[in-house]
Amino acid sequence: MKSYLDEAISFSEYIGLLVRLLAEGKTTGPKQSEAMLNYGKLNRQRMQRLEKTVELSDAVKSAARSNDHKQIWLVITEGWCGDAAQNIPVIEKIAAESDIIETRYILRDENLELMDQFLTNGARSIPKLIALDAETLEILGTWGSRPAAAQKLYNELKERGLEKPLIMENLQRWYNDDKSRSIQTEFTELLRRWSGRKTAEANA
Repeated sequence: MKSYLDEAISFSEYIGLLVRLLAEGKTTGPKQSEAMLNYGKLNRQRMQRLEKTVELSDAVKSAARSNDHKQIWLVITEGWCGDAAQNIPVIEKIAAESDIIETRYILRDENLELMDQFLTNGARSIPKLIALDAETLEILGTWGSRPAAAQKLYNELKERGLEKPLIMENLQRWYNDDKSRSIQTEFTELLRRWSGRKTAEANA
């Protein structure tokens, strides 16, 4: 895991990479096309909007601020990914509430060996967050690639035979209606679980 962390970049570096690539008419990953570029542009706009508008609940703020376990959150992502655009700004705001949680970002398609250790229902779904003990690099837990309610919707639409673009359109509508409430609720519980791990083990 250390080798991947050595390659990973900060949130500001990740944003800088997206902006630089878009200025060159590109997005992240080996597949470059007009469609992928348009996804990249659209998702950068979504991220910018969310960075400005997302407001965290008191519950998730409290969970982050009371965390006493120094962690690194390694996030596997790509610039063209709609789920990443919707969730990463929220993840970043939550982590920023704690002085001892560091976020790092790494691209999926350049690190498939890592991605394949953290599949979702057999798929290379992103974003995928891996929470690590900052000292030992023990894996505390994972999250991704989308909130449970969004994943349920995705599965239902897929079972109904909808085409991928239509599924993603419905998902984006769900994200807009949800206003990050689901991911904040999930991280409130995850933070409590990951923070309490060390204490629980010490008392065992």
